[in-house]
Amino acid sequence: MALQRMDNVGIVVEDLDAAIAFFAELGMELEGTAEIEGLVADRMLGLDGVRSVIAMMRTPDGHGRLELTVFRTPAAIDGGPLDPAPNTMGLHRVMFAVDDIDDTIARLRPHGAKLLGEVARYEDSHRLCNLRGPAGIIVALAEQIG
Repeated sequence: MALQRMDNVGIVVEDLDAAIAFFAELGMELEGTAEIEGLVADRMLGLDGVRSVIAMMRTPDGHGRLELTVFRTPAAIDGGPLDPAPNTMGLHRVMFAVDDIDDTIARLRPHGAKLLGEVARYEDSHRLCNLRGPAGIIVALAEQIG
């Protein structure tokens, strides 16, 4: 049996509306939202009394998706520092290819984005950066040049 595809990456957030606005500004499209609860959710997550709201965001090419989740019950728990360093073990970052990295950064700043370092040039092929996004996750941007 072969792997078919990667379906989505899930991110637990505190403010769903703010996270939707951030990723919409990045260029993702909201597929929809749903309330998730019941026995299937409890069994799948290994929790009791799950009540959550999800928003599915899709990249413009239709191949990449993020599932943003807010837990109503049980409450989300702190998994460590809100702003983990880029070398923290676990989910490191989510990277997106963009047309104009400077414009993208400027549009995301009003949504709370902060550069971790600076925009760096990798040889004659890409401009790259890491910024902090919703729930402290690292969002990497790559602009192809040349």
